Amino acid sequence: MGTEFDRAMMQRCLELARSAIGRTAPNPLVGCVIVANGEIVGEGFHPKAGEPHAEVFALRQAGTRSQGATLYVNLEPCNHYGRTPPCSKAIVESGVSRVVVGMVDPNPKVAGSGIETLRTAGIDVTVGVEEADCQVLNEAFVHRIVQRRPFGILKYAMTIDGKIAATTGHSHWITGKSSRHQVHQLRTACDAIVIGGNTVRNDNPHLTTHGLSEHQPMRVIMSRSLSLPSDANLWNTEIAPTIVFTGTNTDETVQNHLTQHGVEVVNLETVTPARVMSHLYDRGLNTVLWECGGTLAAQAIRDGCVQKIWAFVAPKIIGGEAAPTPIGNLGLEKMTDAIALTRVTWRAIDADLLIEGYLDGNG
Repeated sequence: MGTEFDRAMMQRCLELARSAIGRTAPNPLVGCVIVANGEIVGEGFHPKAGEPHAEVFALRQAGTRSQGATLYVNLEPCNHYGRTPPCSKAIVESGVSRVVVGMVDPNPKVAGSGIETLRTAGIDVTVGVEEADCQVLNEAFVHRIVQRRPFGILKYAMTIDGKIAATTGHSHWITGKSSRHQVHQLRTACDAIVIGGNTVRNDNPHLTTHGLSEHQPMRVIMSRSLSLPSDANLWNTEIAPTIVFTGTNTDETVQNHLTQHGVEVVNLETVTPARVMSHLYDRGLNTVLWECGGTLAAQAIRDGCVQKIWAFVAPKIIGGEAAPTPIGNLGLEKMTDAIALTRVTWRAIDADLLIEGYLDGNG
């Protein structure tokens, strides 16, 4: 779809869009390029919710050179008044003669109406250039719009015999330094990271991007009983916000201690992955990373809160019948009941292997 030049310009849009990765929720990642006489005259990306959209920045930069130019954008221009005016109107007024769109916006407020506005104004519109790449970039945004809950990614690291820790619970480190760097990179694209109380007690994690981004995802802990240590890295909320989801009959002393450290405590009637994801959706989050143990991971899968898997496999053997595994009991008794991943890719990261795949229909 589109010429080779069109595809190259759309890839530039995607590159620009990624500049704001992890910072646009609940909005999508969008980049825009304006070309006149084969030369780029304007570029822009959407930096965060409430700020102007990518098209506005690109049109500002292009100025009068947008007359008769071609505008490239990876997501259909909006056609409604939200926190900002509709981009379709600004594009029509700019004098652009052609618009190339990567994908249609799944938001019912847009859903083709932006493209229709442009065509009605006499602008030549091409849709679907590099569409697969455009869909992948904004898969979390699309999922949020369609399913009305954030997109869930389950990440874990295991030995080649399927263990995430030794029988003692010791797990540092299963994978190598390069794999851990990939995890920190993944966190830069996420709005929140979810773990259970056991992970806090056993690992005392930081759950940060380790300097790879100024953006730090929200750290989310699920603990029904609030049996959490009084001192933990996650209680340092100056680094990143921390929220604890717990039950209604919890220790007030612990709750007050956490609150005094700037930790937000949310009391729920039932502390389930589905309830937590619903709460995070209401907060405007797009992407949630599950870095939890096997029991909570299984609950998240059963609740339809996991859409994608990142599985790191290290060439090590630890053994142990009681050693924990990445995913607990799912209630599946036959291999024919196994959940098959789709769109699977894999790559070597030094000696480790990273397998990515989707749980289609889960959510």
